[in-house]
Amino acid sequence: MKLAIISDVHGNLHALDAVLDEIASQGVDATLSLGDFLSGPFDPVGVADRLIDLDLPSVRGNHDRHIAEGREDDWNVDALARSELAPHHFDWLRRLPATAVHGDVVFLSHGTPASDSVGWLDVMAYGHAVLQSREHVEREAEGFPYEVLLCGHSHVPRTVKLADGRVVVNPGSVGLPFDSGSPDAHYAIIEKRRSGWAVSLNSVPYDWQGAAKLALDRGFPKWAEVVQSGWAKPREL
Repeated sequence: MKLAIISDVHGNLHALDAVLDEIASQGVDATLSLGDFLSGPFDPVGVADRLIDLDLPSVRGNHDRHIAEGREDDWNVDALARSELAPHHFDWLRRLPATAVHGDVVFLSHGTPASDSVGWLDVMAYGHAVLQSREHVEREAEGFPYEVLLCGHSHVPRTVKLADGRVVVNPGSVGLPFDSGSPDAHYAIIEKRRSGWAVSLNSVPYDWQGAAKLALDRGFPKWAEVVQSGWAKPREL
């Protein structure tokens, strides 16, 4: 079994298409997606249309939930995406499950199995992503006896081996790199081999200048800086 994993597109169609093109050359059995698809000042409608057409095995992210349901303390880009989506886009968002299982061996979540807004492998501390404690990572895996456990949310590509040999994988962000120092789009490939699961964390160059122009044209200069540099932090948005 060979699978591609994507997460945290954040409305960046330029990045998504580059990653999908790369994945098409990898001979995977399926591409799994982990949420936070639309919240960004780029092209949320284009991303929604692309993903609806592909019908990938997917789970929702916290911002997918916020866009679909609304919230009192709204994020400006969630409100922007909500204002542009058509009814069928909302229907798609509301159908996305919080968690899912693929092939009886791979578990999908956005944050942790219990929460789409808590980082499984990383937590933001002092403005930076920091690896969670071993106790936290192991505890969140209890009760989910799958060979591979997938998560997103933190935008940090990382793989962690649990004490029992299972693996937790975060593919990083397709469309919104945080604290990485690189504007590239990120995704992962996981492959079942005789010796266990091999994990490849990959980066893909794309037309990030085109994505930055969309953000600038819409009045979001900080977002343009993020996709051009990869240095920005979540709280700066």
